[in-house]
Amino acid sequence: MQVLTSAIFSSEGMQRVFSAGSAVQRMLDFEAALTRGLACEEVIPTSAVAPLLACCDASAYDLTALALAARDAGNLAIPLVKQLTARVAERDADAARYVHWGSTSQDVIDTGMVLQLRDALDLITVELAELADVLAGLAHRHRTTPMMGRTWMQHALPITFGLKAAGWLDALMRHQQRLAEMRARLCVLQFGGATGTLASLGDRGLAVAHAVAAALDLPLPHLPWHAHRDRFAEFATTLGLLTGTLGKIARDIALQNQTEVAELSEPVAVGRGGSSTMPHKRNPVGCAAVLAVAVRVPALVSTLLSAMPNEHERALGGWQAEWDTLPEIASLCAAALTQLRDVAEGLRVDTVRMRKNMELTQGLVMAEPVSLALAAEFGRARAHEIVESACHTAIDSGQHLQQVLQMDARVASVLGPERLAALFDPLSYTGEATAFVDRVLAAHRQRKAG
Repeated sequence: MQVLTSAIFSSEGMQRVFSAGSAVQRMLDFEAALTRGLACEEVIPTSAVAPLLACCDASAYDLTALALAARDAGNLAIPLVKQLTARVAERDADAARYVHWGSTSQDVIDTGMVLQLRDALDLITVELAELADVLAGLAHRHRTTPMMGRTWMQHALPITFGLKAAGWLDALMRHQQRLAEMRARLCVLQFGGATGTLASLGDRGLAVAHAVAAALDLPLPHLPWHAHRDRFAEFATTLGLLTGTLGKIARDIALQNQTEVAELSEPVAVGRGGSSTMPHKRNPVGCAAVLAVAVRVPALVSTLLSAMPNEHERALGGWQAEWDTLPEIASLCAAALTQLRDVAEGLRVDTVRMRKNMELTQGLVMAEPVSLALAAEFGRARAHEIVESACHTAIDSGQHLQQVLQMDARVASVLGPERLAALFDPLSYTGEATAFVDRVLAAHRQRKAG
């Protein structure tokens, strides 16, 4: 089935990683490593190695036939091993006796999936680093650019756009750390035979396992993990957290892209963001794609979590539910990273509009610093009452809050015109915003250097 939306909800690199040919090749890579390991430990004759390795090329296999045969076999490994055995037999009948020796279908499929997920993590790691670099640039350039901070979707107090971008970046750096830590647990060999004991290899089982792991450049875990699916579940949940953060960034940008706000807008390009009926529209299509991913991935993550309670030594249904779900999660995450990187690289920041929006409430958002300044004379509660009353007057009369306060004798006795005007400068009340930005940027530089 051709998926027409694959360009929106995947990436070219991830489509290659999880293509049918790649899935088969990664399983054949396991079979090739198994053959080398068995021969290395003299479990099978070395004469069997060359004929078998020569047949471990996915391009020579009938993928359609494999898919159809898997329907009745219950998994792809069984028909693949059957085809592999037949191909080896055409070259060397004796060598065909040693195909898949000592292994089981789940070893082939799980290790093949681990190899694919390792490739996927390579792509995601690069894309995430690129996005982090772009956000670091935004945070640096707009370190002191004032804008309205919003809580509960309402104007709250001034912040800087650099602080908002630094918040995005800081979250992504936590995900970089999570991915690195998760990778060490995920990328390990699966090799246990029928029930995880490697009994068919006698006293050579562990030695063969070490050799297979070395051939695939995968660490050997303490023991086979057929029925313990926390590794794959952790991969899913880690990417679920990442896509949630990507969705948060996309949501922020989309909200600031609204006509009534118009502080941020996506890059302009021919054919991008248009409407089929309204020529004036510039829709945030990149943000829409990222948000769609953020909606889809949590349910897919729940599939992996739901599949964890496996039965005894090998699962019935739970394991099988992972096969299509893991690639979909990885593909969606990669798509969101690509889309958001493109948005961030060409993000248009309207600093004039940001400043203009801060004046929409005619000074009301600067009520807190005025109240704190008056508190030194009147106490916190009384100062709050004075400023709150002035806010009501400003709203009812349509006047700027600064004008109302200037006419209040109590305020004038404490705050002169210059002092009052200074309190209405948004940059005078951004607290440690620039210091926080600098801390995040320093951490980003350290991560890149280390």
